Amino acid sequence: MTIEQLIWLVPLLPFLGFVINGLGRKSLSKGLVGIIGSGVILASFIISIVIFFSLQGDTQKAHEVFLFDWISAGALHIPLSFLVDPLSSIMLLIITGIGFLIHLYSTSYMHDDEGFGKFFSYLNLFVFFMLLLVLGSNYIVMFIGWEGVGLCSYLLIGFWYTNTAYASAAKKAFVMNRIGDLGFLLGVFLIFNTFGSVEFAKIFPQAANMLPGKDTLVIITILLFIGACGKSAQLPLFTWLPDAMAGPTPVSALIHAATMVTAGIYMIARSSVLFDLAPLTQHIIAIVGIATALVAAIIALTQTDIKKVLAYSTVSQLGYMFLGLGVGAYTGSFFHVLTHAFFKALLFLGAGSVIHAMHHEQDMRHMGGLRGKLKTTFATMMIGTIAIAGLPPFSGFFSKDEILAHAFQASPILWGIGVLTAFLTSFYMFRMMFLTFSGKYRGTHHAESHIHESPAAMTLPLIILAVLAAIGGAINLPHVFGGNEWLAHWLTGAGVAQHELDLSHSTEWALMGTSVVAAVIALLYAYTKYVKGAHVPVADEAPRSALAKLSYNKFYLDEIYDFIITKPLDILSKFFYRIIDNKFIDGIVNGLGWSTNEASKGLRLLQSGNVGFYLFMMVFGIIALLIYTFSYIL
Repeated sequence: MTIEQLIWLVPLLPFLGFVINGLGRKSLSKGLVGIIGSGVILASFIISIVIFFSLQGDTQKAHEVFLFDWISAGALHIPLSFLVDPLSSIMLLIITGIGFLIHLYSTSYMHDDEGFGKFFSYLNLFVFFMLLLVLGSNYIVMFIGWEGVGLCSYLLIGFWYTNTAYASAAKKAFVMNRIGDLGFLLGVFLIFNTFGSVEFAKIFPQAANMLPGKDTLVIITILLFIGACGKSAQLPLFTWLPDAMAGPTPVSALIHAATMVTAGIYMIARSSVLFDLAPLTQHIIAIVGIATALVAAIIALTQTDIKKVLAYSTVSQLGYMFLGLGVGAYTGSFFHVLTHAFFKALLFLGAGSVIHAMHHEQDMRHMGGLRGKLKTTFATMMIGTIAIAGLPPFSGFFSKDEILAHAFQASPILWGIGVLTAFLTSFYMFRMMFLTFSGKYRGTHHAESHIHESPAAMTLPLIILAVLAAIGGAINLPHVFGGNEWLAHWLTGAGVAQHELDLSHSTEWALMGTSVVAAVIALLYAYTKYVKGAHVPVADEAPRSALAKLSYNKFYLDEIYDFIITKPLDILSKFFYRIIDNKFIDGIVNGLGWSTNEASKGLRLLQSGNVGFYLFMMVFGIIALLIYTFSYIL
């Protein structure tokens, strides 16, 4: 079968899983729900593999698959069509491959939950919209998928909606994403106004003939970047992502690893032709990215909730990806999307295994000494930690250092902040590992007696992801290591802009050595403090230093937003409700009703039942009509 015949099945199968599990959530057994929910994703993954290898042997690297005309109004023609090329084919593998492992993991993790069927239907719908997002051949189809994953994230983050805090976290994610989505939508409007189309195949060739730095392109790219900031959690719109930990752990892995939060990076990589022609926007992206990476890393240093550490780690790694986009390292940024998908999904699912063993305890201060009882979880999470810390030869080392090398070429200052962030990343990740698995157990004896390794349905995805996190760097092995940078050559076929490094091998080795030394020093410092020194973070209410207090309280960003945005809007809404709505609008409506009522009370008195009065009124009316007629003639 050809690509055109296969591609529509990739998103259709998860949608069918959503429909079947959604309608049968109360009648189907949990086993059958798990088989259907996981099976449709596995089938999509297999088809995606076939499509990927078909593209490799195809001289035509991009296939636009037309399904039907969707919107046609005047000059606006929007087909529902898919673009299958090297970029989207890799995203298909990530979404369906990692998605299947998360679905498989969920069959055990969520087995005792009453909403098991509903949960799997939401997961399937999320995957459907994510596939729609990456397959769309135009910005409108992409936007439908973009909005769809936002809706599904709301449903999944607030899955346990009876908990008020969880429901509030879902609403926060939904609202903050809408802010970014407005920017994206305005950018699409301006794209149509400028190029007369929303189709990638028509926009990018026109843009390539435009002069760099043109105001229209700068505005378009800034608006698109605002959209990416919301979805991919960059300053100042990142505070929803840590709160998204309210959802079940598989949701955290699905949202934070390879799917929703990388949508912004995918959109910018897809639009790299536009962004390459807007240097000002690229500078803004690089600055916002490195600032986000640093701020999130500082916050992660003092967190005590194991999932919160990983959440802020995700924000920080996303900042790295945006740094790469900002300095023109589109391949390096996308490479980090790939490696991050492996090790961050592994770490979140590993954290879920720990939480499962600890009977839903997430505070690392109550853990410790779990290495002997959770051997598989520990081993796999350690591989993920080494990978994210950027230590060779694991995957994160190669992708992170490609971004840092491009950052050094663009600005040594950006590189220096990037290395500092790498140091902090290594420290807080090994801090998490040592607090969780080393030393003595700090929980109750009753809880300790029930700690056990997770079942195979949970540990098998961990093992697979650990292997990928270990060897994933081979995908884009640089020339300095004797590689051929396969990913860069592959993405060239998707029109992703390529910027060669103009650095000597000795400089590259020096840069890599610096980042590795920084990561090793952070590791040793964390080992000395949390293993040898057996340090345990203080209680929430205990006094802290000024910097530790800022870090632990997330720089009070939520409180600042609450003070300068939420409270003024609340006051304004109360004013509109009490004065404008209640007094003015209700006053007008109620006044009209009152005056009509009172007038009718007076007029009904004329209906006296006296025939003589009726004759008098009839004569009076005739005389009045004659007078009006004659006055009009004269």
